[in-house]
Amino acid sequence: MSPDEQDTVAGSPTDRLFKLALLVKGIDGAVELIGAIVLVAVSGAAVHHLVAEVLAHDLLGPADGTLARHFVAGTTEFVSGDRTFAVLYLALHGIVKLALVVALLRKWLPAYPVAIAVLLLFVVYEVIRAVHTGSLVLPFLAALDLAITVLVIREYRMLRRERRAEETA
Repeated sequence: MSPDEQDTVAGSPTDRLFKLALLVKGIDGAVELIGAIVLVAVSGAAVHHLVAEVLAHDLLGPADGTLARHFVAGTTEFVSGDRTFAVLYLALHGIVKLALVVALLRKWLPAYPVAIAVLLLFVVYEVIRAVHTGSLVLPFLAALDLAITVLVIREYRMLRRERRAEETA
């Protein structure tokens, strides 16, 4: 059995990795959607209180450390500004991810090119945002999205090959 034929077998390492990647994206989408809901429900004062508690207990290292400064700057900007962008971004991002995960788990072929395009847009956005903000997390997320994109492309090619074989049989 060739490596390509092995990969089409359910339960192959590539198949398991693809499903794990979808699970990670699904959880990520759900967390973003929940985050959007929480942002609508939580007051600025509650966010300030949470930041104070985190810093008081040195959960991010020293209060004057890099991570703590990034945390304070991000939450200060968030609390003092309009939350509409953050809520819409998280909600739409979460909904799109969850919809794509469901479509890919159901092996709905038209969803694959859409998923590839969306993931690549996420990568571009994450890299640009990381450069502008100095984020330490965004490059990791971009690399993860790129790896998932490769898995989606591979799965898409295998599914198309299988469907063509079924049509000619």
